[in-house]
This record gives sequence, structure tokens and C-alpha cells, in this order.
Amino acid sequence: MGIEDDFYATIKLKSGEEIFAKVAPSEEEDRTLLLVFNPITLTAIKTRMGIIGYRVEPWLKTTTEDLFILNLDDVLTMSESNDVDIISTYQSYIRHQENTNGNHHNINKQMGYLSNVNDAKEILEKIFKNI
Repeated sequence: MGIEDDFYATIKLKSGEEIFAKVAPSEEEDRTLLLVFNPITLTAIKTRMGIIGYRVEPWLKTTTEDLFILNLDDVLTMSESNDVDIISTYQSYIRHQENTNGNHHNINKQMGYLSNVNDAKEILEKIFKNI
């Protein structure tokens, strides 16, 4: 048996880690392996407005590899995902990673940078004193 069709899945590893990735199972001799493409971790966050979003980070932060092989024996459970929001978030993150190639950008006014902490403090104090 060879590589099956790819699918999106949430994988809970025996180590306790939870990852989301595009997965392709592969039968190799007497064991099943999972080919995991661009695995990420998702952390749910809640804003002041009550809107829930996700912080997306690479599963392994010290490598630029995008394909990993997991032994099925190391997997506690796996759930195929059809959640359009999560899949869209994953695909956007992967596209962004491919476009930036690891380049980090400095913050500037065009990106929304307004001021440093000291300047903002002075401005807010002046506004507060005038009220």
C-alpha cells in the first residue's frame, strides 16, 4: 500500500502536543507512518470584544523543514478536519510563510506603529488632564 490521499487533521501526540497539518498516511513494511506537511499549533485567544481568534505558530520553531514523518505509534488520536475556518487559517499561514521565507519586517507607521510607550504615556496624560 502506498501514500493515500492527503487530508487535514488535528493530531494529539502521546507527548501531549496537539498539532494541525495536512496529513498523508503511508504504509511502510509492517508499520504505518504519517507524512505531516507544515504542522502548526493553534492557540485560541479571546479579545476584549469577546471575539475568539487563533494564534498560529509552527510546531517546530528551529527548523525550516516543511515535511515531517510521524510513527503512528506516537499518535494518541487523530481527527480529520473539515472546519473551513481552521483550514483557511492554516492555508493563509502557509502562504504567508512561503512569501516571507523567514524574513522578519521592522515595525513602521504604515504597519500601524503609532509610538513608543513613553510617547504614548505623555500623550494620554495630556488628554486626561484636559478632560
